[in-house]
Amino acid sequence: MSSLNNSIPVFYGDYSFNTGTLKQFSVLDYVIFAAVLVISAGIGFYHAWKDRKQKTSDEFLLAGRNMSPYPVALSLLASFMSAITLLGVPSEMYSYTTMYFWIGLGYFLVIAGATHIYIPIFYNLGVTSAYEYLERRFSRGVRTCASMTFVLQMILYMSIVLYAPSLALNAVTGFTLWGSVISVGIVCTLYTAFGGMKAVLWTDSFQTFMMVASLLAILVKAAIVVGGWQAAWDSGLRTNRIWFTDFRLDPAVRHSVWGMSIGGYFTWVAIFGVNQAQVQRAVTCPTLKKAQIAMWLNFPGLCIILYISCLIGMFMAAFYEKCDPMKAKFVDDPNQMLPMFVMDVLGDITGLPGLFVAGLFSGALSTISSGLNSISACVLEDVIRVYFKSHMRETRARLISQIIALIFGIVCLGLTYVASKLGNILQAALSLFGMIGGPLLGLFSLGMIFPWANKWGAYTGLFSSLFLMFWIGTGASITPPSYEKAITSIDQCNLTAFSNVTVAAIFTPNIPVPIERDVMYPLYTLSYMWYSTTAVFTCIVVGLGVSFLTGPSNPSELDPRLICPLFDLLFPYLPESILKHLRFGVNHGQVHEKKDDSDLEKESDLDKNGAEAAPGYALSENDVKVTDPDNGVHAYENLVATNDLYNKNGTLSVKL
Repeated sequence: MSSLNNSIPVFYGDYSFNTGTLKQFSVLDYVIFAAVLVISAGIGFYHAWKDRKQKTSDEFLLAGRNMSPYPVALSLLASFMSAITLLGVPSEMYSYTTMYFWIGLGYFLVIAGATHIYIPIFYNLGVTSAYEYLERRFSRGVRTCASMTFVLQMILYMSIVLYAPSLALNAVTGFTLWGSVISVGIVCTLYTAFGGMKAVLWTDSFQTFMMVASLLAILVKAAIVVGGWQAAWDSGLRTNRIWFTDFRLDPAVRHSVWGMSIGGYFTWVAIFGVNQAQVQRAVTCPTLKKAQIAMWLNFPGLCIILYISCLIGMFMAAFYEKCDPMKAKFVDDPNQMLPMFVMDVLGDITGLPGLFVAGLFSGALSTISSGLNSISACVLEDVIRVYFKSHMRETRARLISQIIALIFGIVCLGLTYVASKLGNILQAALSLFGMIGGPLLGLFSLGMIFPWANKWGAYTGLFSSLFLMFWIGTGASITPPSYEKAITSIDQCNLTAFSNVTVAAIFTPNIPVPIERDVMYPLYTLSYMWYSTTAVFTCIVVGLGVSFLTGPSNPSELDPRLICPLFDLLFPYLPESILKHLRFGVNHGQVHEKKDDSDLEKESDLDKNGAEAAPGYALSENDVKVTDPDNGVHAYENLVATNDLYNKNGTLSVKL
């Protein structure tokens, strides 16, 4: 029933703690798993057929900017609450302590910051790619560098997301690991490439319900088997897992209150505030208000999935208190802990293990489809339109978007092998967001909050931040810091499924091999929760320094839509006389004058009468001249992005 590979058992159907035997997937379990793939593909191809007459890239990438906030909220939730969360959070709670609960506070700060600082700027600019902002604020080169950095981040992240549930399926069924990787990857790539954003949003909605249903099934049955919440709490106290009060300021502490709340904020706002996948979803709503509603509706969903996953981890720890599957070498990867637990507590109920695996793959499908769609938008808008075909037929643009999705779907499949070598998937994913997402957040924050930043500061801030974070991340992977884990035991393991040779290997102590640590080792002990924070401040400090050395931008000459009036948001009741100084010369609060046809004919990127468009912004027939009545400074507004804000007299106010 098991085979021997370096004295570690490899299972086809998971080992049962209760009986000492191996369990198998039933036919119904396979049917449920297959049904999720079929339904997801069906939704995608349905929308591809339904919208077959819609040939524009805007319809394909942004669903016509006319989506209800409810499916958008579910898609925002599903995109990054993936199989990594479903597998990684219970494993985290099992291996370490309950400090991870504090990330919920970080989520609240994240949604508030993303909804009211970053998303309004993207929405009011009417962008398809978030990186269009960087061209308007800095330069075309900055836009390209940031966009390609995002593409690298997403293909690596999608590879991790695809590998995680495939590993779980292999652990509980013996289904070929790479067979599931390829089958799921192909299904997801096809329905994303042909169905576009509408397919992604509606399949995400279905997959969100599948994730929650699978988590609830595990939680309820686990509580019954363990004996309720009190039994899990008592077990946590005995094994030193219950700990909520680590207020140490040391950034080397793996999880502290400050690391989870402040570090968690910078980690996750890089996702919900400036990540193309999330920005692209937000701007599919017809108005800014509805986009903000979608963002806030996402918050309770984040907390529900987070805390259910945490509770499952605590019940799992109580169940295996006297028989740690990792120490007993029943499994050799912490990401297989939850699948084993599922087979132990749900294996006797036909269909529920299949529901669990279906939930895992739903999380993977939603993330990969979101990633492929966002990569299509970036490559089309930030590379092809900018450098090759600025004016192309919409039918051709849509076809190119589909081809891009297919190509990067194949690339994602190839990189899944790399993901198989990363170990703890939750830490790996959040480290990735810190190492790459953090510098990107720093770049956007530099542009939106600090009006003095120029393109040279943007370049140096981004690349210095990336260099530092990859240095720390690479060093931490080569000489990983050691952290104290929860108490585990194998005193009551039922070993009837093992040979005598394997049992002897289990009880043979592992002698740690000394690791040579260089003088930079203290830098590598930085907690992964502080990666993004470190990256953001590095980018801002270096970027501002270089900007002032090379000649800072003049705030009064900037398009005010590119700058967030941060103090107006934080302190709206301050007197105008004070707020005016806290805008640092940026001209917020203009009157907009609609241009007539003769104006459009006379104006280009630089108005002959002295009115300047935002840097890198080509004027179109949808633009209006923006004039500050106090000093006569001109800028341009886009009618498509802000048509719903016009008053009857033809004027409007920019609302950030």
